[in-house]
Amino acid sequence: MRKGEVLKLGIVPYMEGKEIQLKAFERVKKGETDGILILLQHPPVYTIGVSGGFDENILVPLEELMKKAELYKVERGGKITFHGPGQIVAYPIFNLAKWQKDVHLFVYKLEETIIKLLEEYGIKAGRKPKYTGVWVGDEKICAIGIAVRRWITWHGIAFNVNTELSYFGLINACGITEFGVTSMQKLGINEDIEKVKEKMVDKFSEVFGIHFNEITLDRLAVIDNAKA
Repeated sequence: MRKGEVLKLGIVPYMEGKEIQLKAFERVKKGETDGILILLQHPPVYTIGVSGGFDENILVPLEELMKKAELYKVERGGKITFHGPGQIVAYPIFNLAKWQKDVHLFVYKLEETIIKLLEEYGIKAGRKPKYTGVWVGDEKICAIGIAVRRWITWHGIAFNVNTELSYFGLINACGITEFGVTSMQKLGINEDIEKVKEKMVDKFSEVFGIHFNEITLDRLAVIDNAKA
């Protein structure tokens, strides 16, 4: 069983979340743990991945979009998506050398984690050819966009629990025009987001074969400063 750490946070500004990822990345790179799973929510924010498609996937004037939420270009794969309250963003900072150096397998396991999580709530979810992520019918409930450096992963997944889905109406989420977006709430499941987080950690542990010890943000900072 691989050994990892989990950091459960509340609503964290996007750029602050990125800094936390980078601190976790350094800890994993130094071999001090096999992986760190960061779970949080963000204030409303649109992010655009390295696949671009900026102009054609924003459906309103840029000024209007930026009145609704912040906007950042980021290092992950994929195109534009939305993060906001009611959505669990999971950043698995994992050293794939401890598993397999196979990015496609890693993405498959991320999808499997969410599929198994939704089974706990009686929701049948699956994959869709040509598109990453987890789908319920023709609507995406979980988006995936990762980056990998030195076989260590960062960025991750965005899982809609009770997200305000109207934000997605201003964009072609992930560059997809023919399918929609859903959430647990839209599917009739009203669950406390903290309980969903707990189940998500269990599923990560099951699918990736990793035991997590919970740490705090202060603890991560202490470790980071001590190793600087």
